[in-house]
Amino acid sequence: MMTYRFENPWALLALLLPVFFFLIRRFRKRRTPALHIATGAFLQGLPKSLRMRCQWMLPAVCCMAWMAMTIALARPQKGHEQIQDRNEGIAIEMLLDRSGSMAAEMDYNGRRQNRLDTVKDVFSQFVLGDKSLELSGRHNDLLGVVAFAHYPYTMCPLTLDHNALSFALKNIELIEGETDENGTAIGDAVAMGVARLAAAEKTLADQNQKDASAYHLQSKVIILLTDGQDEGPHTYSIEEASALAKKHGIRVYSIAILTPKRYANTPFGIMQMPDNQYDTTAIEAMASETGGIFQTCDNAEDLAEIYKKIDTLEKSHIDSVRYVTHHELYRPFLEVAFALVIAAIALKITLCKRL
Repeated sequence: MMTYRFENPWALLALLLPVFFFLIRRFRKRRTPALHIATGAFLQGLPKSLRMRCQWMLPAVCCMAWMAMTIALARPQKGHEQIQDRNEGIAIEMLLDRSGSMAAEMDYNGRRQNRLDTVKDVFSQFVLGDKSLELSGRHNDLLGVVAFAHYPYTMCPLTLDHNALSFALKNIELIEGETDENGTAIGDAVAMGVARLAAAEKTLADQNQKDASAYHLQSKVIILLTDGQDEGPHTYSIEEASALAKKHGIRVYSIAILTPKRYANTPFGIMQMPDNQYDTTAIEAMASETGGIFQTCDNAEDLAEIYKKIDTLEKSHIDSVRYVTHHELYRPFLEVAFALVIAAIALKITLCKRL
């Protein structure tokens, strides 16, 4: 629903000034004269000149210019009314591996691009919807993103604003070269995702300005996507993070990106090259223990199929609040005021000039 408002409504009080001056002028005209002199009443029957007929225009134009400037100062704005919708949704935290190994290429829509960009593109389609992949979109879900390598970072807190989520995804970049940032801290990333989801009701309450006790999400989910196994000393092991998720009733969907099978021509025919895959036992066990699923993929189509399965999750009620930025409308009033001032100046030196 379209609504209008003034950012500075107090400025509208200035509209009373022309009325105030008009009343003062009328009051002065009604005062009894101290000295009686001859009048020009005998001239009233004579025809009026064009200059005389236009005398009212100058004060009228000045008054309209004042009103237009006053309205511009009050800053009229157009926007949408705040609306509360009773929606069906769940809380999902996406854990996205951005370690150096995600620079490897994989197939996406008939072309080759690195794994990280492919994962970001397909996840965006999962969130916003894509008919070609038969993804309806998660328009009513509370979504957040944690990117991790050696350390996890919250790239986007749980939110109903999916445009902000898409913007955050674009800012996730690969860890390049041999640095302290490189690594795969799966346990720490899951622990951070659990912490975010455990506070999901409070997040909703803050967004909707209600008490946290008013919300109880029936479904909280972590989608873990990685192409490596837990490496290096971390605060939480995968087993410890899995126990945390289970304690808070959070299901973990583990997705492992594997290197596609490779074949080579040999004197004995086409042979499959030895697999160079990592151990997925830990994340597979985590998915099983928390009630999620474990899947592997090596291309975008397989990844989309996994998201279709996640699309069938049970849903809970979420009260969402949508905000629309108000658009400023003061500029037309300011332009009209400027034009009226020019018109008043022109009248002052032409038709309304005092002789």
